[in-house]
Amino acid sequence: MEDIKQWYHSKTVWGALLAIVASLLKMRGFEVSAADQSAIADALVSIVGAAGGLLAIYGRVTASAVIKAH
Repeated sequence: MEDIKQWYHSKTVWGALLAIVASLLKMRGFEVSAADQSAIADALVSIVGAAGGLLAIYGRVTASAVIKAH
C-alpha cells in the first residue's frame, strides 16, 4: 500500500470513530446498526473531501502571495 491520503479521507478511521460513537449511544439507549454506521462513514468521507476541496480553492483565491516554482 503506497498511496498516501489524509487520515480524514479514510473510511476505516471514520468507521472506527462511528463504532465508538455508536457504542456510546447504545449506552444511552440509542441503537445504530452496522449498515447505518457504514452509510454514515461513506457520507462523512464525501463531505470532508468536498470541504477540503472548497477550503483549498478559498485559500488560493484569498491568498496574498503568488505560487512560485523553483
